[in-house]
Amino acid sequence: MAEQAGKPQSGSGHRPDDPLLWPFAAARLAVDAWFWWLERAPAEPDDSDLPWTTPNFVALELATMRLRDCTRTGAGQPALVCAPYALHRALIADFAPGHSVVQSLQKGGVDRVYLTDWRSAAPGMRYLSIDSYLGDLNVAIDEIGAPVDLVGLCQGGWLSLLYAARFPAKVRRLVLVGAPVDLSIESGLSQLARNAPEIVYDQLVARGGGNVSGGEMLRVWSKAPSRDDIAAALQRDLSDDEGAALLARFDRWNSETLNLPGAYYLQIVNWIFRENRIARGHFTALGREIDLKDVQVPIFLLAGLDDDVVPAAQALATASLLGTPPASIAAASEPSDHLGLFMGARTHAHAWPRIAAWLRSDLAGLLARSA
Repeated sequence: MAEQAGKPQSGSGHRPDDPLLWPFAAARLAVDAWFWWLERAPAEPDDSDLPWTTPNFVALELATMRLRDCTRTGAGQPALVCAPYALHRALIADFAPGHSVVQSLQKGGVDRVYLTDWRSAAPGMRYLSIDSYLGDLNVAIDEIGAPVDLVGLCQGGWLSLLYAARFPAKVRRLVLVGAPVDLSIESGLSQLARNAPEIVYDQLVARGGGNVSGGEMLRVWSKAPSRDDIAAALQRDLSDDEGAALLARFDRWNSETLNLPGAYYLQIVNWIFRENRIARGHFTALGREIDLKDVQVPIFLLAGLDDDVVPAAQALATASLLGTPPASIAAASEPSDHLGLFMGARTHAHAWPRIAAWLRSDLAGLLARSA
């Protein structure tokens, strides 16, 4: 579960097209027998000195995250961008000018934007579970002030959806971008998750001392993305000086990985990707079984037409699982691969302004009624 550019490949020992699949691909390589000969990776640092695109400060320090406050004003409806907690850092949501979810929302008039900056798992975090992340997300939203608009990116999408079902009064609107929810709809991700024996995932966690090492997985599974891969993700030519700077920044971002807590990782593998509990209505979050029909807020779904990780059919099918009336469901698809949904220049020129306008579409009426 992570984000990165790459080309689709197939066959034993070959790498799939996106590191969203990296834990499953690593498991396949383990089955191929050579995984176990790698040396143990050193722990990754908990922070990066890569600068953020949008000025921000840390509003709250929690066990699982730093809540980053990117707001330009203290007034207005807050939006919380729930970044993927995967192989790479939350800079995926604020990568560079013209390639930033935070910036695009602000340009679209959403002034109060916050971001979940997930921590790399230290040894003492190995028993943290999905409930741990939902609990801290709840603390962050209480700190911001509910109800919030939740913008879930990829893995942050299913987490946001679970939260909206568990605490429906605390979410005003929901945006899910390239979010895997119903894994019964075929994708490379669902196939890899089902095909590897469960013991392989357990051994992967044991090898990391209770966590899954992002650095080791990057070396085991991934190769450096090519210039064409990165150009496709950023949706721009990289031959000028600005492109060269973006290329260097991407390479640096790609090399800085996060560890995942073992308990959290195994729940995702088994409960979400193998057993499809969210879509089937058998997921228990913070002591309560989740019913997606309890999600009745307006929702916007964004899918990539060239997304091999979360195919458009899978990303858009979430609408049929919810209690949201059809008139309150908006959807769009872009000619984009998976990473391009979050980082692509064309997507930020076309889709994200529409999302920002959709988030603001009923605020004037709300303000008038409260006056």
